[in-house]
Amino acid sequence: MSLRADAKPFDSAETASIEELRALQLARLRDTLSRTYERVPHYRAKFDAGGVHPRDLNSLADLANFPFTTKEDLRQNYPFGMFAVPMDKVSRVHASSGTTGQPTVVGYTQGDVGTWARLIARSIRAAGGKPGDRIHVAYGYGLFTGGLGLHYGAEQLGCTVIPVGGGFTERQVQLIRDFKPDIIAVTPSYLLAIADEFDRRGINARDTSLRIAICGAEPWTEGMRDEIERRMGLQAVNLYGLSEVIGPGVAQEYAASKGGLTIWEDHFLPEIIDPETGAVLPDGEEGELVFTSLTKEAMPIVRYRTRDLTRLLPGNGRAMRRIERIKGRSDDMLIIRGVNVFPSQIEGVLATIPELAPHYILEVSRPAQLDELEVIVETRLVLGADAEAALARRAEHLIKALVGVTSNVRVAQPGAVERSQGKARRIIDKRSKERS
Repeated sequence: MSLRADAKPFDSAETASIEELRALQLARLRDTLSRTYERVPHYRAKFDAGGVHPRDLNSLADLANFPFTTKEDLRQNYPFGMFAVPMDKVSRVHASSGTTGQPTVVGYTQGDVGTWARLIARSIRAAGGKPGDRIHVAYGYGLFTGGLGLHYGAEQLGCTVIPVGGGFTERQVQLIRDFKPDIIAVTPSYLLAIADEFDRRGINARDTSLRIAICGAEPWTEGMRDEIERRMGLQAVNLYGLSEVIGPGVAQEYAASKGGLTIWEDHFLPEIIDPETGAVLPDGEEGELVFTSLTKEAMPIVRYRTRDLTRLLPGNGRAMRRIERIKGRSDDMLIIRGVNVFPSQIEGVLATIPELAPHYILEVSRPAQLDELEVIVETRLVLGADAEAALARRAEHLIKALVGVTSNVRVAQPGAVERSQGKARRIIDKRSKERS
């Protein structure tokens, strides 16, 4: 197996053969299933109810016989019911925001924190980072896993960390100019807000020291990547993770070979399933991404349904497989007059119109019997009413032709759409309120 010269691995696991990797996965999976069954009452009950036992696992394919874990399972065991170690062995706790219900809580032993840091270090190296680089961390710190995850991993690699956190966009710009970082770790939507602030201050963002942006925490399109790279004069690469599995650092796009994110399969075993039936799909078919952790100590997780829609791709010069860019989430999918619509599809259409900026909101309502979709999108420059109306008609036509749904596009002036300082909020669904 040959490696590209411009994709130097961080450690030997990246260069393992398929046979070595599968043997390691099977051994670690057996250990994970045994520990979850013995130490987590929820898993013992669920395995027993499903008529399976850890000793039934004779091959990786046998994992399909074990039950799924969902976000609801984590919520029902809030806060610490999914932990496999006593609390005096838990070094850190993170949690989701809980904006859609009870927060999901995850725990880490000291060993987990070390594993996580090494995986982030591996991810930064894959993105083109190296020891001695300065990294500006603009992910949120605190219970959110992004800030601290990137922070510890960057230190592990030997980078100088600038722990800015999210928000205070004017300060972000000033620190980028003053501290001259090589890398920025940030959500893609917030990086565009930073680019807007450069423009507002009359500063060319392409003249900064930044050469790499490590972007994650939300789905984003190739059009948004192109926009970021054009405006910021850097390479923007995709980072994938989720707190329930470990946080950021589950998969990473190599800067040298964009087009898919390499899953760190020595620590996370992926599956793709049919979201409706739960059946495991072959590599290459699109479906819902499922992960089983292989090395987590405090909170191992078995067949966690991420709700992220993608497909598994072959490795690029490596045994570890890749995932395609996340299309969206099954729970973010809108059904509008019988048509399945993902925000990323609308974003992809808007990106084809040069006059429109990548700042938009989708509002769905049902004022009468039928759903209505309004797309609010900014222009790049201040335009007159006639020009705005022409752009709106053009966008409506393209959305109908390429996505298959009728929409009402409202073109807004620059700055009209509220900027996110973390994960972008793309959907406002008014239908439930209108029905109540």
